[in-house]
Amino acid sequence: MRVKVGYFRTRSLRRRLRRCAREVFGWERLRPSQLEAMTAVMEGRDTIVVMPTGAGKSAVYQVPGVLLKGPTVVVSPLIALQRDQVAHLARIEGSAASAVNSAQRARDNEAVWERVREGRLDFLFVSPEQLAKDEVVEQLAAAAPALMVVDEAHCVSSWGYDFRPDYLSLRHVRERIGRPPLLALTASAAAPVRADVVERLGMREAHEVVAGFDRRNITLEVVRHRGNADKRRWVVERAAAEAKPGIVYAGTRREAEEYAQELSALGFDSAAYHAGLSAAERSRTHDRFRDDALDVVVATSAFGMGIDKPNIRFVLHASVPGSLDTYYQEIGRAGRDGEPSRAILAYRPEDLGVQRFRTGSPPDPEVLGGLIDAVHEHRGPVSATSLRERTGLSPTPLTSMLHLLEEAGAVTTRKRGAIAAVPGARRDACVREAVRIASARVDLERSRVEMMRAYAETNGCRRRHMLGYFGETLAAGDCAGCDTCTPAKKAQQAPRRTDDVLSGTGPEPRGPVAAEGAFPPGTRVGHEKWGEGEVMSEEGNRITVLFESVGYRTLSLPAVQARGLLTPVRSNATVD
Repeated sequence: MRVKVGYFRTRSLRRRLRRCAREVFGWERLRPSQLEAMTAVMEGRDTIVVMPTGAGKSAVYQVPGVLLKGPTVVVSPLIALQRDQVAHLARIEGSAASAVNSAQRARDNEAVWERVREGRLDFLFVSPEQLAKDEVVEQLAAAAPALMVVDEAHCVSSWGYDFRPDYLSLRHVRERIGRPPLLALTASAAAPVRADVVERLGMREAHEVVAGFDRRNITLEVVRHRGNADKRRWVVERAAAEAKPGIVYAGTRREAEEYAQELSALGFDSAAYHAGLSAAERSRTHDRFRDDALDVVVATSAFGMGIDKPNIRFVLHASVPGSLDTYYQEIGRAGRDGEPSRAILAYRPEDLGVQRFRTGSPPDPEVLGGLIDAVHEHRGPVSATSLRERTGLSPTPLTSMLHLLEEAGAVTTRKRGAIAAVPGARRDACVREAVRIASARVDLERSRVEMMRAYAETNGCRRRHMLGYFGETLAAGDCAGCDTCTPAKKAQQAPRRTDDVLSGTGPEPRGPVAAEGAFPPGTRVGHEKWGEGEVMSEEGNRITVLFESVGYRTLSLPAVQARGLLTPVRSNATVD
């Protein structure tokens, strides 16, 4: 029997990884998905990892980062998240970590760069906004990073629920710093989003690791309300009654303040958290909650990414979120210790109107055309700073529109981030294409709102509905706990205790279950009106498809089969 040399090399790598995890981080056991991803990273392969919140994603770069020769650059969107990761690594003997961000003094940032130049830093945390600065990119290039990590990688995908234009520049940044292997991490990305991430980050032959989305220790519940006053009173009473600590997500800053005050009046240690508070206030609330000094934090969506807390017993949404992606991310902060926890949604159909409004609208064609003209008027490549001065656009809209025009074929990004016109590109045609792309994104966001409504109003298994959204199928009767399934089933499928998932130990999250229907998840299909899409779930007599042009659509399966509404599309994709 012939055995490949690579087999022995892989076994050796895995022994080193396990030993480092045990001796440096104190983790006696790694999950199979963690070990698989770490091995791919050590082999220098581009890797995309999808693991539920709390499943140990950070460990995937932390262990290799100690072993690799050269610094690991971690692109992280929130300063609070960077701070927590740096603090965690600072407690680990044998690792050195720091961050460069706008919250620090210039001399503190310079001290970090000095450590980088001297080779005394294993991990450097930066935000996408920092990487828009040429001097930052140049210093990173000089450091010759061994690994580039993109956290919250779904932000790079136009199909992702939290699309951020600044993330689109990361592909160019990677090229400028020597094209190190890239590790993309996210907690929630369906198959089309993963494919988009791989493409937009320029990942080659990416190794994909998906650990599954089923957090079986979290019981799902939706409580419907008619009047807003009744709902507000119920939210306070329910938050007071639940086991602590917990998080209440409010729709506005004002509501966060009011709920926190009402809970405090009942004798609970409660505090509000939102972007309108000072950095010092937010930091103080964050630290008190982490240290078990608060019973409840009432927050807007600004709170969550940096929460490294295993024992949150409930997450209660006082207003319906704009998508199941957001909801899944936020409820995933509960029960990271594996103990039973609850995800509760206070639902009023009228609240969805606010979310539909927030989906926005496509940019003005005249503004897009003016931006193209500004690029053409400059002889040669032009900097973003110069374009801001010429157009009067602020940084965020400018970045978004430039990437939109790049997708439409009007402009291209050169070295050092300069923008140049594409020779021969027709102005009006490019503007129309840019508007079409932007309109498709608006349609996608609106379809996400409708999928959130469907989750809140379903009479079927809520867990199956949520997993189906991400392309996973739950076997009949396998619900670990939701309000639409019978108490008997809940008792039979009682949540199983897992070890502290923050340490990277404990059993593997439940992965996908293969569907046996006519359109299993992952099937590429075509529609006469909506074009190509990918089947996300098939449940009973319904099928949900994510179309590239209009977003999510739920169709009647009998109608699809009787009228031939969907046709299979051959895919050229290869399986890793």
